[in-house]
Amino acid sequence: MKKILNKISLTSAVLIALVLGFAIGALWPEIGLAIKPLRTIFLNGIKCIIAPLIFSSIVCGISSAGSASSLGRLGLRAIIWFEIATTFALIIGLFFVNILHPGEGFTIAKAVAPVVDITAPAAATKITFAGFIEHLMPTNFVDAVAKGDVLQIVLFSIIFGVALLLAGERGRPVLQFCESLTHVMFRFTDIVMRLAPIGVGAAMAGSIAEHGWSTIIPMIKLVGSLYIALVFFVVIVLVPALAWARVNVVAFFRELRPSLTLAFATTSSESAYPSALESLEKMGVPNRIASFVLPLGYSFNLDGSTLYLAMASVFIAQAARIDLPIQTQVAMMLTLMLTTKGVAAVPRASFVVLSATLTAFGLPLEALVLILGVDAFMDMARTSVNLLGNCVATTVVSRWEGEKLSPEFSRPNR
Repeated sequence: MKKILNKISLTSAVLIALVLGFAIGALWPEIGLAIKPLRTIFLNGIKCIIAPLIFSSIVCGISSAGSASSLGRLGLRAIIWFEIATTFALIIGLFFVNILHPGEGFTIAKAVAPVVDITAPAAATKITFAGFIEHLMPTNFVDAVAKGDVLQIVLFSIIFGVALLLAGERGRPVLQFCESLTHVMFRFTDIVMRLAPIGVGAAMAGSIAEHGWSTIIPMIKLVGSLYIALVFFVVIVLVPALAWARVNVVAFFRELRPSLTLAFATTSSESAYPSALESLEKMGVPNRIASFVLPLGYSFNLDGSTLYLAMASVFIAQAARIDLPIQTQVAMMLTLMLTTKGVAAVPRASFVVLSATLTAFGLPLEALVLILGVDAFMDMARTSVNLLGNCVATTVVSRWEGEKLSPEFSRPNR
C-alpha cells in the first residue's frame, strides 16, 4: 500500500480527494461540515508562505535585472499586457452576459433573504481612485504582512529591491540572505503541499455540504455562462498570446496542470503561487522576470475575476429587470477596470468590488444574495483563470524581453 501511495502524483491525489470530498459532502453533509476546518489549516499553511516568498523573490528578481533602466522597461511591459488582458476580459464578459441573458427569469424579491452579513461590510467599502492611491504604500511592512495585503507587500518589495540594486556591493549580504530565504521557502512549500489532498478534499466536502445542489440548480445558467465565457477568453486571448510567444501550448498546460488543479480546488490562486513560480522557471522563464511579473499580476491582472464581475453586474441588472443602455454598461466596465486593481488580498474582494459598482450605478445591493449561493463554484473557475492569466502574462513578457524558453516548451519557428 505504501508503494502504491508513493507512486500517486500530487495531481492524481488531488483529483481523488476532489471526488471523495464531493461524495462525503453529498452523502454525509455532517461529516463534510466537520472536516471543513482542514481546508482552513491547509490554506493558512500556504498563506504564511506568500509574504516571505514574494518579498525574497521580487528582491532577487530586481537585483538580477542588472540596471534600473531594464527594470523599468520590464515593469512597463508587464502593465501594458495586464491592461490588454483586462480589457479583453471585460469585453468578453459583457458580450456573453448580453447574448445569453442569464438574469432573465429570476426575480430578486423572491430570491433575496432578509439579512445577509456580507452586504454590510461590502456596502460600506467605497473603492475610489484616491483611496486606491493612498492604499499603495504600507504604513508598516509588518502590518501589511499580517493583513496579507499582497499589493502593499509587492510595492514595498519593489522599492526595497530597487534600493538594494542602487546600493551595489554594500547590499550584497542582504541579497544573499534573500536568495537563501527563497530556497528555504520553496522547501517549506514542499512540506506544506503534502497536505494538499487533505485540504482539497475537505474544501470540496464542506462546499457541497454547506451549499448543496438545491442552491446550484436555479443558478445553473449563470454558472454555465461564466464557464463558457472563461473558456472563450482562454481560447481567444491566452492561447494566441502563447502562440505569439512561441510556446508549446500542450507542454505549457501540462506543466501547469498541478497548479491549476490546486487553484481550482481550493479557490485560492495564492495556494498555487509557489508551484507556478517553479514551473515557469522550469520552462525557461528567467528568475528576474518570473519573480517580478507573477506576483505583480496577483494585484493587477485578475482576468478571471474581472470577467466574472462584468457578467455579475449586468446579471443583477437583468434579474432586477433594470434596462442598462450600452453606454452605461461601458461606463460600468471602465469603473471595474479601476476597482479590480489592487484588491486581490481584500477578504471577499469580488463582493467588495461588485457592491461598489452596484451602488455607483443605482443597482440593488441586496441582489448580491442571488449569486452568493453559487459563488464558491464560480470562484473555482475564475481563480484558475486568474492564475493561468498571470502565468501567460509572465511568459509573454519574457518573450517580449527577448528571452527563449527551454526546448521542451518552445515552438519552433516556421
